[in-house]
Amino acid sequence: MKKWFGILLIVGTFLILSCGGGNEKNKIFTGVIEGTVVEIPALTGGQILGIYIDTGDTVLSGQTIAQIDTTELSYQRQQVQGGLAEIAVQENIAQTNLNRASNDLQYVRQKYQRFEELLKKQSVPQQTVDDLKNQLQNAQSAYQTSRQQVQNIEAKKEQLQAQLKSIQKKIDDATITSPISGTISEKYYEDGEAIPTFNPIAEVIDLKEVWVKIYMSETMLPNIKVGQEVKIIPDGTKKTLAGKVSWISPKAEFTPKTILTPETRTSLVYAIKITIPNPEKILKQGMPVEIQI
Repeated sequence: MKKWFGILLIVGTFLILSCGGGNEKNKIFTGVIEGTVVEIPALTGGQILGIYIDTGDTVLSGQTIAQIDTTELSYQRQQVQGGLAEIAVQENIAQTNLNRASNDLQYVRQKYQRFEELLKKQSVPQQTVDDLKNQLQNAQSAYQTSRQQVQNIEAKKEQLQAQLKSIQKKIDDATITSPISGTISEKYYEDGEAIPTFNPIAEVIDLKEVWVKIYMSETMLPNIKVGQEVKIIPDGTKKTLAGKVSWISPKAEFTPKTILTPETRTSLVYAIKITIPNPEKILKQGMPVEIQI
């Protein structure tokens, strides 16, 4: 589950750097940095046997961060495995019965067909053929019954196999791993505590690449395009970083309420996302920055 933080305070105020105020190519916008934030869920609930991270730790994608107790799940798996072993025995017996019923049916059918030919030549009495016909019907019924038993056992086997897979998945999910590489920004539980299923155990944020949103009036849109480079100035410093326009909203919206002024209350603006490489993690989540375009 990804979250996009920093919506409050994002952007807006259009500060004009040029002396005359009419130069459209030299504008500064303000906003706050956002990164990829993921709350790591406990897909299997239970007592936490160990949690191997702390706030501020750096983790890699796939790294184990916690272990949930699976004792009860192991018992459930053992029970289902026992049921599958019993089903295997029943399956062998049912298949043997089906093979026998199939052979009996084939034998009686062939015998009945021979005697039918003999009846046409009046070489056997009608009663003998009638008896064989009755035997054939019984053999067909026995075959169908045996076949249904095999199908029923196969259905039960599939149900138990599905249960086993579900239990095994829960056991596997009890080893909680980080879905992305990043820094642990929040830790919600400690060793020994019980965590409900799907509750987040920790929060990780990836700051290798961050972004900021600004809002621009329609008259300024011709001066900006996707892929255009812009300058990023972190608040309180004179250091300049490079960013690129990665997205321009196709629809207008009213100026965000957090930056409403009497002059902009009814202004329609377009959201623009600027992506910033941040390999050294200089920019942090929620950090105010200036964007020079």
